[in-house]
Amino acid sequence: MAEQNMSDYIEAYLKQILQQSEQIEIRRAELAERFNVVPSQINYVIKTRFSIQQGYRVISKRGGGGFIRIERVPLRADPHYIEELLSSLSDQVSVREVRDILSSLVRDEILTEREQELLLTMLSKEALDVGDVQVEGRLRGRLLRQLLNRMRFESERN
Repeated sequence: MAEQNMSDYIEAYLKQILQQSEQIEIRRAELAERFNVVPSQINYVIKTRFSIQQGYRVISKRGGGGFIRIERVPLRADPHYIEELLSSLSDQVSVREVRDILSSLVRDEILTEREQELLLTMLSKEALDVGDVQVEGRLRGRLLRQLLNRMRFESERN
């Protein structure tokens, strides 16, 4: 089993707090001190582990009284989530981004684990192998956007 690094511990700590509350507000400096890391490591964890693709919205205020607010954004509770998700995607989408988004949809009971696995297979590097990584990323992005647009359409009808 792989050894956890400090970023993993910080992520686990924040997610544990988020299990008790849909939203948390932390001070970057205090969290850095708690884990004996520099504040930029906290920024790294927030940026890479708490994105909209992973089902989180982050509001950050820098400065002396600065804070970071992280809130879990369940798809059903926020009709604008899919739109925000779509606008956050770049032209090229990685397998990791797809995995993060689909995991959020499973967590919020929008997709089943089986559906997630089927979609991951369809959007994998092997399935989209055309010999050009950039073309594969754009194709993966286009397919994911189609899926999300369909989900948005269905949520607007209900």
